[in-house]
Amino acid sequence: MKNVYRTKEDIAIAREVISCPGDTLAEQLEYTGMSQAELAARMGRPKKTINEIIKGKSEITSETAIQLERVVGIPADFWMNLERSYRLRLAEVDAAEALLEKEAWAKQFPLAAMKKLGWISFEDGVVSTAQALLAFFNVASPEVYERVCHRQLYATAYRMSEKCSKDPYAMAAWLRQGERQAESLQAAAYDKKAFEEALLDIKSTLVVMNEGFLAGLQERCLRAGVKVVFTPCLQKAPLNGSTRWLNGTPLIQLSGRFNRNDIFWFTFFHEAAHILKHNKRDVFIEGTDYSCDGKKKEDEADAWAADYLVSRKDERRMLETPLFVKEDFERFAAEIGTHPAIVAGRMAKLGVIHDSVGHTFGFFKKIELNSGEQE
Repeated sequence: MKNVYRTKEDIAIAREVISCPGDTLAEQLEYTGMSQAELAARMGRPKKTINEIIKGKSEITSETAIQLERVVGIPADFWMNLERSYRLRLAEVDAAEALLEKEAWAKQFPLAAMKKLGWISFEDGVVSTAQALLAFFNVASPEVYERVCHRQLYATAYRMSEKCSKDPYAMAAWLRQGERQAESLQAAAYDKKAFEEALLDIKSTLVVMNEGFLAGLQERCLRAGVKVVFTPCLQKAPLNGSTRWLNGTPLIQLSGRFNRNDIFWFTFFHEAAHILKHNKRDVFIEGTDYSCDGKKKEDEADAWAADYLVSRKDERRMLETPLFVKEDFERFAAEIGTHPAIVAGRMAKLGVIHDSVGHTFGFFKKIELNSGEQE
């Protein structure tokens, strides 16, 4: 829909200026001096049919186009193209008029944030906004969105609680952006063993966390058949991450919500656990509310990620080892092959130390998901 329609007046004007094929036919008849009655007789068609074509009430069919070519000497494809363009313009105006009534629907989305992030682009007015949203979600109408995207958000997200406090429209936008990002990635066929090996390789990078490590993380997972995307968090849907399978390929979507290295890594391995341990039909959205059944699988993923980062044996050693100064944390982290931020984060989670310790010693670092750099 190329034209920008902002008001009902814009719609009315657009209808008035659309020229139907009958206008061109009437001009041709006037030029040749042929009456509608004579044209009808030469085409072997009722005069009423010719009159309705000229008024735009009847379409020019392929049969009619051929007859016009024979009688008035203008090629049939000209008439067919004219008719097709006319009907398309009418349909565009009708669609715009319908979208004018969807302002309340469009305003339910975090439009300003989505536009600022470059997810959608639209002009002033509800028609342009709604059109951008429909293109973003790849649906034909707001009604289809409600049926396909909105309702299925609750139907497919694993055991999501009916009391979920997050904005469903913002959640749907965040999830859809992850899908759009994933569409541009080429992944190998998923191989569980290859993914497990990739996770071991990724875990080894925690010791140093070099600049650009996120790009390496993404590439390593792609080789194992898993897509990983980084999608900025929306204020109305403060989600940590999500895992689901799209067209036979597992997708991990991370938001970097807390913008901290140890939390980022825990979230990543939590999502990886869903791929390794749970059903392909499940959709997991972290940071939302789950029922008891859904929480069970979330707890399983939490336990797996925690043990993968710091095993229970190492955790017991950690609690038994005096860790007072920065060097103590660094030494113990080196012994178990991880980053000091992971150790400090785990101890803070267990309540052994205050969360500020990780900040004081400079272990907790901000992660910029767009570039993979740490600050």
